[in-house]
Amino acid sequence: MSTQNTPDHNNNTSPSHHDEEVEEIDMVNSPKNNDPEHAAESYEAFSDEIDSGSEDNHTMQKENPSEEQSTHEADASQIRIQALEEQIESMKDQMVRALAEAENTRKRAIKERQDATKYAISNFARDIINVADNLRRAIEAVPAEVIKEFPQVKNLTQGIEATERELIRCFEKNGIGKLEPLDEKFDPHFHEVMFETPVPGKENGTIIQVIEPGYMINGRILRPARVGIAKNADMPPPPEGTGSGYNLDTEA
Repeated sequence: MSTQNTPDHNNNTSPSHHDEEVEEIDMVNSPKNNDPEHAAESYEAFSDEIDSGSEDNHTMQKENPSEEQSTHEADASQIRIQALEEQIESMKDQMVRALAEAENTRKRAIKERQDATKYAISNFARDIINVADNLRRAIEAVPAEVIKEFPQVKNLTQGIEATERELIRCFEKNGIGKLEPLDEKFDPHFHEVMFETPVPGKENGTIIQVIEPGYMINGRILRPARVGIAKNADMPPPPEGTGSGYNLDTEA
């Protein structure tokens, strides 16, 4: 029959085309593709690949910073360096000031200790010099005629003089000196004026009489000498309303 000998159109399909369709079906229906574990492994591999690529990009960004970021970091470093330098200068200044203050304190302490050693007896010495004044007054109160006439008075006078000399040596041993500025120029730091009078041939301000001797202790005035000074009578009188022509500082 002609119908039986007619070639089937489907049977004439080329074997290669048929094999490709079978392979495609097999890949879709493959047990590996339908396996959840295999799908998970594929996803993890894909994720690792993405992460690896991100890390590479991040590393490249770190290794190759932009010019703007470099400039910003350089400015920040410069500001930090400047701040540290200012802090160092401030600390150096504070240290120098502290050392100077410590040195000044040390010097003041040394001077105060020395002054305490030198002038510790100032109050006692100021009181004891009155004893020396009284001894001198006692000696000067005895007339020379009485001393010659009465040997007992002479012996008493000599004893008082020996006591005075011993007291003066004790003063000198402790840095106390006597001031007797007769015929010297008046000095308001060491002398106290008790009177002034015209004296021919004497320069104005010359000490003509020592009423009471002064004393010093280690170069510091203990008591000023009380003196009388000469006033120059040849000086013209001061203009009216100006007071005396010679002003004296009577405070020692």
